[in-house]
Amino acid sequence: MRRRDIIKVVAGSAIAWPLAARAQQPTIPVVAFLRTGSADTESRNVAAFRIGLNETGYVEGQNLTVEYHWLESPYDRLPALIADLVRRQVAVIATVGTPLVALAVKAATATIPIVFGEGVDPVQLGLVASLAHPGGNATGTYFLATEITAKRLRLLNDMVPQAVRVAVLVNPVNTDTAKTTLRDAQEAAPAVGLKLQPLNATTIGELDSAFETMRRERADALIVAGDAFFLNRRTQFVTLTARDRIPATFPQRAFVEAGGLMSYGADIMDSFRQVGVYTGKILKGAKPAELPVLQSTKFEFVLNRHTARALGIEMPPGVLSIADEAIE
Repeated sequence: MRRRDIIKVVAGSAIAWPLAARAQQPTIPVVAFLRTGSADTESRNVAAFRIGLNETGYVEGQNLTVEYHWLESPYDRLPALIADLVRRQVAVIATVGTPLVALAVKAATATIPIVFGEGVDPVQLGLVASLAHPGGNATGTYFLATEITAKRLRLLNDMVPQAVRVAVLVNPVNTDTAKTTLRDAQEAAPAVGLKLQPLNATTIGELDSAFETMRRERADALIVAGDAFFLNRRTQFVTLTARDRIPATFPQRAFVEAGGLMSYGADIMDSFRQVGVYTGKILKGAKPAELPVLQSTKFEFVLNRHTARALGIEMPPGVLSIADEAIE
């Protein structure tokens, strides 16, 4: 063999080795995270999701890629988005807080693992066969947002005993949450002497119109259903309730931290953390069918004392327990 040919062979081998090494590197899994809102409004929930991933050994940007898809009601682009995720065969699809989104993903794929966080019973929704044995490609957390509607009405009645006419605001696009919230409120209202006024809002404009209706029809108080769109409009809620001086109860503490009067509900950030944990476990090989749906065990009542004073509301004795919290 001529010296020139030897040089060519050696040079060719030197080029091929790095290429082969690169080809053998493991592919970094891609997780799709679907949520109503924006990166700014959801920063704390996203941080909780990342903590859950970290607990299972996954660090975004190092051994995992997370695609964040921020949705807007009425979710017109959702079908195309889900079709793209299925086509690309992402490793896991995680979604929290909107049954419509979880159901759309479930309908689109029976193979890609789905990790959800829902306030409506996932068995009732059809996401899983049972809480203990999901039996399909979906599992997650159940934070019982709708089942506590009666408790929220009683707390509102304790805080504002003179209230008789209570508006119940739901997002009709979030069908299951809206239906369950209204049903439970209607069942609980007679026991505490309340008359309900159902109202709908799907857009920012409809939210303004709902408050105009409340003012025109002289609603005494307001109960807001759990909904990701409502959560991401919490500043608008605080502005409107302060303007109209209407006591309102919300499903999550984020509303109260923004200036809303009161909330009662599950620790939602822990649900995001657990969705992250389950996502990591599935990436490590666990099967969704064998991971039981986790139910919230921690609930919190949070009151904004500053807002209560501004509305002329005195905190009744015994309303706050040791486990509850008052925000100034």
